[in-house]
Amino acid sequence: MTQDATRNNQFAGLDLLSTAVVLVDEKLIVRYLNAGSENLFGVSARRHAGRSLGALLGEPPGLAPALYNALNNNWSYTGKDLRIVPPGRECTIEVDCTVSPVEAPGVRLLLEFRPIEAQLRVTREEVLLQQQQANRELIRNLAHEIKNPLGGIRGSAQLLEGELDDPQLKEYTQVIIAEADRLQALMKRLLGTHAVMRPAPLNFHDVLERVRRLILAEFPGVIVRRDYDTSLPDLTGDREQLIQTVLNIVRNAAQAVEGEGEIILRTRAARQVTLAKRRHKLALELQVIDNGPGIPEEIRDQIFYPLVSGRDGGSGLGLSLAQGFVEQHHGMIEVDSVPGRTCFTLLLPIADRQ
Repeated sequence: MTQDATRNNQFAGLDLLSTAVVLVDEKLIVRYLNAGSENLFGVSARRHAGRSLGALLGEPPGLAPALYNALNNNWSYTGKDLRIVPPGRECTIEVDCTVSPVEAPGVRLLLEFRPIEAQLRVTREEVLLQQQQANRELIRNLAHEIKNPLGGIRGSAQLLEGELDDPQLKEYTQVIIAEADRLQALMKRLLGTHAVMRPAPLNFHDVLERVRRLILAEFPGVIVRRDYDTSLPDLTGDREQLIQTVLNIVRNAAQAVEGEGEIILRTRAARQVTLAKRRHKLALELQVIDNGPGIPEEIRDQIFYPLVSGRDGGSGLGLSLAQGFVEQHHGMIEVDSVPGRTCFTLLLPIADRQ
């Protein structure tokens, strides 16, 4: 085994980190880039190993003096809001950077980069999940409290109906029974995400095709276009839960376009993504895009909350249940909406195959 291969094996554990890590020697020559660095800077670790750090980062203001200071004085350094423009790329990457001296063969400094946008996104995701979890727990507790009295109301209405001779009065008891049944069905749906998962390997495109057929049967005037990446590997999940998840999202889109617009189902591979505080080398990304009027701005931030709906007569449970199922699969769902284009993005991790 060559020295470079040995060194790569030595630092391979850095690929598990969610941040971008670059190792350099005393001459600021890149000796190792982890997978996070490849993703952040859009480069190949194999091609950049052995090249200067400047060839990777350009000349971020203030970084070079800090690097030499860290080399000469064995000090750590943390830089905030660095603007990096990698050579050959027009985009600017805003990061926080930590430089740490290390003692390893052929390596003197470890540079760790954290994209500011990614940090804000993770923080926003954590806050949002906490809020949604609190809301769901509140709704579930209320559902439990409502469920038992509903049974008593329905039973009493049935007994009363048996004592009545007037058909007109029986109509009132039938209304009570029907409304009690409707509320019990609503409570059951609110408590439904606690169902036990039955995970198994599955082809996600089979799930999408099942949903597509159901939507076309329910909304004949809707056009559902497919844009699939058929090279995606199978993922592990509960088939029925995933069908219900996608069906709720796509049905929501079909209702938004009032049964006569266009919906696009697009799948892609997402690499080096952080989901539920875990870094995944590969994830499946599904985008459900419709050309409807968009989500009203006043409910856009609460669209996944239970009982929040932008449609008259909607229960506001479909998207909440979908998010609950996605969380059970350690995934994430988010939405971006403007008039004329609404895009729900679903990310599901694909397990590494040993």
